[in-house]
Amino acid sequence: MLSKKQLFSRGMLDIAPHMLSVIPFGIICGAIGVDLGFNPYLVYAMSIIIFGGASQIVFLQLLSGGASSLVAVTSVGVINSRHLLYGAVLSEYLEKLSFIKKLLISYVVVDQGFAESNKFFKKNKTEQYLHYHLLGTGITMWVCWQIATLAGIILGSFVPEELGLKFAIPLTFIAIVVQDLKKLDHVIVMLVCGISSLLFFEAPFKSYILISPVIALFVAALLLRLKK
Repeated sequence: MLSKKQLFSRGMLDIAPHMLSVIPFGIICGAIGVDLGFNPYLVYAMSIIIFGGASQIVFLQLLSGGASSLVAVTSVGVINSRHLLYGAVLSEYLEKLSFIKKLLISYVVVDQGFAESNKFFKKNKTEQYLHYHLLGTGITMWVCWQIATLAGIILGSFVPEELGLKFAIPLTFIAIVVQDLKKLDHVIVMLVCGISSLLFFEAPFKSYILISPVIALFVAALLLRLKK
């Protein structure tokens, strides 16, 4: 039986390799926020409140592009809805914890931390304090992300506008989706989403950002049904 300290340390070690991609991403988020014209204090506060790379970039880009606060907040909610699935998966391992503890732990649950802790939980179901591994991955991610974001904010204050940091936004998302280009059904869903965004581009309140993924989700559901 591992102690709380050992589980926490194991979580830190398991998440460590992910820092190679997380730290540069955090620097980009901080730098882009400043480059888009937002107050550095606001950018850093957002990093603490939202604590999610893709969500932060989308939120900043929407606000800077003239989207309403409702569309920006709703878009972030849609992006982060995957955490509902994370919670459902982790619930069987955390069911003995109080609601307050679950609430606090949920704040530091991110994609990479969930992946590593879920693998560890499956192999070590008999451990008594499994949530300390989740805390180890989550807190390590949080600390590194905040430091990286702060570094990006400082860097963004000195980088000339001519370098075009804004161009890093589409590059970041291209890097995320490029691995899915190998599957035909994924490509179809991406094309539907892209075409829909063009068709509904003139929709009020920049709502095409919400309309196009909803249409793409219906197409994805249809493709899955056809596959079966």
